[in-house]
This record gives sequence, structure tokens and C-alpha cells, in this order.
Amino acid sequence: MSWFRENWRIAALVVLVVASSVALFAPGIGASANTSGQQAATGDPTNLNYGLELSGGVRLRTTVTGVTADGVSVTPDNEGEIATRISTALDVDRGDVRARPATGSVEVYQNVSTSSLRTTLEDAGYSPDSVRRGVTQATRDNIVSIIGSKIDATGLGGAEVKDIETSAGAQAHYIVVEVPGQNASQVQSLIQGRGQVTLDAYYPGSNGTNVNATVLRGDELVEVDQPKRDQNGRPFVPVQLSAEAAQRFTGDMTQYGFTSQAGISNCRFPNGGYCLLTKLDGEEVYNASMGPTLARTLSSGKFVNNPSFRITANSMTAARNLQVNLQAGALPAEITVQNSYYVAPSFAQKYKPLSLVTGLAAAIAVAIMVLLRYGEPKIAIPMVFTALAEVVILLGFAAVSGLALDLSHLAGFIAVIGTGVDDLVIIADEVMTEQVSSSRIFQSRFRKALWVIGAAAATTILAMSPLAVLSLGDLRGFALVTILGVLIGVLVTRPAYGDVLRRLLTTDT
Repeated sequence: MSWFRENWRIAALVVLVVASSVALFAPGIGASANTSGQQAATGDPTNLNYGLELSGGVRLRTTVTGVTADGVSVTPDNEGEIATRISTALDVDRGDVRARPATGSVEVYQNVSTSSLRTTLEDAGYSPDSVRRGVTQATRDNIVSIIGSKIDATGLGGAEVKDIETSAGAQAHYIVVEVPGQNASQVQSLIQGRGQVTLDAYYPGSNGTNVNATVLRGDELVEVDQPKRDQNGRPFVPVQLSAEAAQRFTGDMTQYGFTSQAGISNCRFPNGGYCLLTKLDGEEVYNASMGPTLARTLSSGKFVNNPSFRITANSMTAARNLQVNLQAGALPAEITVQNSYYVAPSFAQKYKPLSLVTGLAAAIAVAIMVLLRYGEPKIAIPMVFTALAEVVILLGFAAVSGLALDLSHLAGFIAVIGTGVDDLVIIADEVMTEQVSSSRIFQSRFRKALWVIGAAAATTILAMSPLAVLSLGDLRGFALVTILGVLIGVLVTRPAYGDVLRRLLTTDT
């Protein structure tokens, strides 16, 4: 027990290295936790996720369609009235207008002019401070969350969705979507379109023409299951309605005649009859008749007690698409792809061995220089292994957190090796300026070295913090890895190396 009390820093370092190694290679962690992840596809023995620069993929930069008026006197009492008046005056759907009391903003999720929105608000008795292109931060955060949910539902590993702001200020925001291992068309088909799923009733009207009325919306579904196939092989998505939606659906189907004898199994879309239309973003993707079993359940009122429903699709692919959109929800506004950046997987794969070679070359170069400086393996070897331990711990963190590694992160790892060895050299030089005769003298010199290292670490963290916080692309990944490496070094590896030197250089340990 006395050994552990005196060398607990070494023990802590060993525990972290072992835990990080387990995180890197044990199954069920990081990339290997997802059977459709990159590990299964590429045969990578580690649990690391890779970004598009190391695995190939696409980066899309998108903008959000909308106009926002700021500085409007919006309260919980008048927000509904404002949204209704704006939607009527601008001839847009009520759901495309949002008044936010918390921020005093009014958003229109359509491509209307800023002057039209300003004029409409002023005619309604409101004086906005400014009207600009774009949407509020709350809307962008919601879009990032929904797109992330859509990507997660498809099982695409290593994907990242983020909101970035350019140097032009608040009016120049972009939603950036990065998905490794996919091409631009695959990702665009997943995220473009608002993902609004509706169930419409198509039935004969009183004047001889057919009527189309929405009877269910995606946000009225409380549960969405995985797509399945019925006895005839047709794919469908099982859903469950809310109690309120089930009550209204029952009333609508009865009122429109779908539960009558003429309304059952009588769909001749688009030439007439009684049809239930499944629509995605306003486009019909499937039409079906009212089944006799569902009609009886609706007529008897039993449907309200068990409001389960099936949304049928033409193919399993379409059914999965419906499921993803139903689970993630509809985007509040439409997004437009401004540009795309694609890296071929075959090209990106070449960077992995090159990165490994670069890291090994850096480690070997450091080991040679340290050995030449001190001429004693017992000083140089622990120094090199301590520096490499930092990299192992960082890789373990990346595996556990699911960080998608790119070239910027690997540059950060190399920087961590360099800064780590710099600090270890400071420790060795300080304690070896004169012969160390006792642990007390060693500890005094070691504390002086730690003060220098701590000050240098604080300077590095302060210098890197703006890069880590601001949306500066690849520089952010480099800064985050460097900051994390410096913290691990100051708190764990540098003190552990000090304990190793104390045991090697003193005789009263």
C-alpha cells in the first residue's frame, strides 16, 4: 500500500492507458457499437470513427429559407394573432409563420421579401427594429437537431451536423452536414425537403368534383415503429395516434363517407372514389382504399381505444423514408444546398497509413533527439513512452466519445507529442541541473518545473480557446485535441513522469 501512496500518479497513468486501450479495441464501443458503422465496412480493428477526410464522404453547406423581423412586441397573448395576420396578408400557410415572445421575433419560413414582411407588420401596428434574411438561432438549433436525428436513424456513423457563422455576422449562417462514406445525392435526398408527412382524405364533393382534405399530420403521431410487410408483401409503417388525433380522425372519416358502404374498398385515384393518400412534402407517395376492418373499427368507436394505424408505401425504401421523417419530425423551414465537397473513399483511405507513418516518424525523431541530448536510455525511454501514453489516452477518448477523426485532429495529436516532450524536457533539465541526493531535493526542483509547465499550458489553452469556440472549420478540431492533450499532460502524464524520475534518480525512494 505504501508504494501506491507514493506512486499513485504512475498508477493513475497506467489505469488510464489500459482503459483507453480497452476503449480502442474492445467490441461494442464507438464505431463497433453500430453494425452499419465504418468498422464493419472497412475492417478497421479499432473503435475509432473517421471523418470524411479519412474515410471519404460529402460535406454540404446549406442555407435556411426564411425572413425574420426582430424587435417586435410579441407576447404570449398576441403571438397567435400576429402569426395569423402575417400568414393571411402574405398568403402563406399558418404553419410557416412563427412569432417568438422570448426573442421578440417574427419568422416567415418562405421566400418572401423583407419589405413585404416589414410593411405587413407595420400595417398590423407593430414597428420592427430590423427585418433580415434568415431565421432565428432557435430555429437553426431545431433544424440541426432534426437533421441529426434523420442521419442517426439511417445508421450512418461519424456524421456531423453543425450551425456555423461566417465573418459576415448573424445574417450569414450555414447549416453544414458532413456524412462519411456517402455521396452528395444520397445525403441530399435524405435532408432536402421539409419531411412533412400527411394523410389526406380524397373523396367526392357535393359539386361533382373530388375534395382533398388533410386528416392526419406527422406531429400527431405518438409512436412510429420499424417498417414491416403485410400478408400481401406490401410495406407499411405502424404508427399510433394521439387520443385527440384519433378522435378527430374518426369523426372526419365518418363525415367524409369513408365508413359507409360506398367508401370501403373504393379508391380510383386520381379518377375518383374514396382514397387515403400518403403525402411527403405535398407529393402523393401512396394511395389506398379504406379497408373494411378499419371501417368497422371506426364506425363502432373502438378505434379511439386503440388508435393504431398503418401508413402504407409502394416500396420498403419509401417506407423507411417515411419512418425517418415521422420519427425525426418535419423541418420548420426548407433548406437549400449552396455547395458540396466530396472526397472519394478510395482517395481518403490513403491518408490513414500516411498519418500512421507520420506519427511514428514524429515519435522516432523525438526519441532520437532526446537520447542524443541526455545520452541515458533510463531518462529518454520513459520520456518517449509518457508522451505516447498521452496519444493513447486521447485516442481512447475519441473512441468513447465517437469523435470523427480528420486530418486536423491527427495534426493535433502530433502537436501533443511535441508539446508533451517539451514539458518533459523541462522537468528533466530542472531536476538534473545538479546531482539529486534525496527525494526532498527532487520534489523541490520538480515543483519549480511544474510551475513553468503550468504557466505554459495556461498560455496554450488561452491561445487555442478562440479556435476551439469559433466556427473556423478544421482549425477547431486541431485546437480541441491540443487543449485536451495539454490538460491530460498537466494533470496526469507530467506528474507521473516526475514520479518515474524520482525513483530512477534518488536513492531514498
